[in-house]
Amino acid sequence: MDLLHSAGVQVVQYLQENYQGSQDWFLFISFAADLKTTFFIFFPIWFHLCEAVGIKLIWVAVIGDWFNLVFKWMLFGQRPYWWVRETGYYGNTSTPVIQQFPLTCETGPGSPSGHAMGSAGVYYVMVTALLPGLLSTQHRSCAARCLHGLLWLVFWAVQVCVCLSRVFLAAHFPHQVMAGVISGMVVAEAFNHIPAIYNASLRRYLGTTLFLFSFALGFYLLLKALSVDLLWTLEKAKRWCDRPEWVHIDTTPFAGLLRNLGILFGLGLALNSQMYLESCKGEMGQQLLFRLSCIVASLLLLHLFDSFDLPTDRELLFYVLSFCKSTAAHLCAVALIPYCIAQVLRRGHKKIL
Repeated sequence: MDLLHSAGVQVVQYLQENYQGSQDWFLFISFAADLKTTFFIFFPIWFHLCEAVGIKLIWVAVIGDWFNLVFKWMLFGQRPYWWVRETGYYGNTSTPVIQQFPLTCETGPGSPSGHAMGSAGVYYVMVTALLPGLLSTQHRSCAARCLHGLLWLVFWAVQVCVCLSRVFLAAHFPHQVMAGVISGMVVAEAFNHIPAIYNASLRRYLGTTLFLFSFALGFYLLLKALSVDLLWTLEKAKRWCDRPEWVHIDTTPFAGLLRNLGILFGLGLALNSQMYLESCKGEMGQQLLFRLSCIVASLLLLHLFDSFDLPTDRELLFYVLSFCKSTAAHLCAVALIPYCIAQVLRRGHKKIL
C-alpha cells in the first residue's frame, strides 16, 4: 500500500504545483459535491417536479453514505495530508510537501471517497431520470441522441472534476476517489430495481432508520470491545491538520450518519402525513403554480435550516440536534410548506369566485 500511497502523493503534488490557479474552482467543486447540496437544493427541486426522482435521491444519498461509512470503517483508508507526515516510506529522503486547504481536514477514514461516491450516485439518478424521455422518442432523432450523449458527458465531467478536486485538496488518494465513483453508481443502479421505496410506510421508514443506526453503532461498539477504535482518524486529523479550525465536528462519522438518518426519517414522516395528502396528492398538486411555489419556498426554508449553527461544545448534543434539525427541515419542505401554499391558493381562488 505504501507504493500506491506514494504514487498518490505524487499526483497530489503534480496537481497542486501545476493547477494552483484553479484552487478556488477545486474548493467550489468539493463544496458543491457535498451531500448537503443534494439534500438542500437538488431534492426540493426534483421532488416538487417529479416526486419519484426526489424520493430516490434521498434513498440513494442516505443508503450510499451509510455504505460509505461501513466501507471506511472496514478498509481503514489513509488520507494524503496525514499519511505523508507519518509514513516511514521515504526513509532518509526528503518527505514530499503538500498543501492543505479549509476542506482538506476530513476526520473519517479515506476509502472510498464519500464526495465521489455521493456525487456519482446522485448524478446517476438525475441523468437516468432524464433519459427515458429521450429513449422513448420514436426512432430516436439525431437531436435526442446528441442530448443523450451530452447528459452522460456532463455526468462524467462532473465526476472527473470531483475526483480531481478531492485529490488536489489532499483529502483523498486517486484510488479512493475512483472506488467512490464506482460504488456510487452501483448503489444508484441498485435502487432502479427497488420500487418499494416509492410507497414505503412510516413503519418502514422508522424501521430502516433504526436498523441503519443500530447496525453502525453495534459495529462500532463490537470492534471497540475488541480493542479496535474505529474513530482512530480523529486524532490524526487533529494532530496533522495545519489549522485547528479546519477540523469540523460535522465531518465526523456519526455526525454524517445522524444527519442523513434524520433526513430519511423526516421524509418518511412527511410522505405519510395528512398535510402531504391534502396538498401534493390532491388536485392542487397537479398545478404548475403550486409546484413552483413549493420549490421556491422549500429552497428558502431549507437554506434557513442549513444556516442555523448547532452548538459544538458537546458532541452528543450536537449529534441529537443534528438529527432533529434534519428531520424538521425535510418534514417542512415535503409536508408543511406544500400544505400552507395549498391553503393560500385555495383561499385566493375562492375570493376570485
